Amino acid sequence: MSRLRLLIPLAASMALAFGASIDARSGPSAPGTDIVSGCRATDGDTIRCGRERIRLIGIDAPEMPGHCRPGRDCAPGDPYASTDSLARAMSARMTIERIDQDRYGRTIAMISGPRGDLSCWQLGQRQAIYKPKWDNARRVARACPGAIL
Repeated sequence: MSRLRLLIPLAASMALAFGASIDARSGPSAPGTDIVSGCRATDGDTIRCGRERIRLIGIDAPEMPGHCRPGRDCAPGDPYASTDSLARAMSARMTIERIDQDRYGRTIAMISGPRGDLSCWQLGQRQAIYKPKWDNARRVARACPGAIL
C-alpha cells in the first residue's frame, strides 16, 4: 500500500508534465478544441499564435502587396482592411479546432473569438470570399450559411 501512495503523486506529476509539454500554448475547453492566446492577425485569413501559424478554413482574403503569385486567382479587396477586420474580431483568448495542415506547414482551423467564428466574421464583413474547395466537411458552410454568397 505504501508503494501505491508513492506512485500516485509521481504518476500525477508526470501526467501534468507530459500534458504541458504536448500543448503549452493552450488548455482544454471542449472535446476537439483548445484555447489559444497571444495571437495576432498576419493578413485577412491567417493568424499567428506564438510559433503556430494558423490559416482560417474555407475562406480567402485579399493578399498583401506582392503575395499574389502570377496565375493565381486572388481574392479582391483591400488587404489592410481585411487584416484590420480580422484583428478586431480577435481576443486575448480564443477557441480553436485544429483540422489539418496545409502545404506551407500552417494549421488549418476554425477559431472563435468574442464575435463568433473568425471565418464567418470575415465573410460577414465582406473581407474574404468563401472557397468551397477549402471548406473541409463544409464546416464554414454549416457554421455561417447566411454569410456564404
